[in-house]
Amino acid sequence: MASIRTYSLVYVALLLLATGKFAFFHFPEIFTEQVAIAGTMVLAAIKVSLIAGYFQHLKDEPRSVTYLMLTALFMVLLLTLAAGYSIQ
Repeated sequence: MASIRTYSLVYVALLLLATGKFAFFHFPEIFTEQVAIAGTMVLAAIKVSLIAGYFQHLKDEPRSVTYLMLTALFMVLLLTLAAGYSIQ
């Protein structure tokens, strides 16, 4: 189990990432809409990784569980792409 210091650092990192998302959309003269959306998606992926890894304690799970979840995620993405293709 991680220490309070680790949780505090992860919390601060999450706050900074949320501030980054705010900055993307509130400074349109610096960031275009496409850059803001792409940056927000990247920041969201980092935030999900931090939350799942530390607050849900998934970083201590065996690697086989990680590979299983990545395989499931890949299959969901394939299904989503197939559904999007069939709608067209």
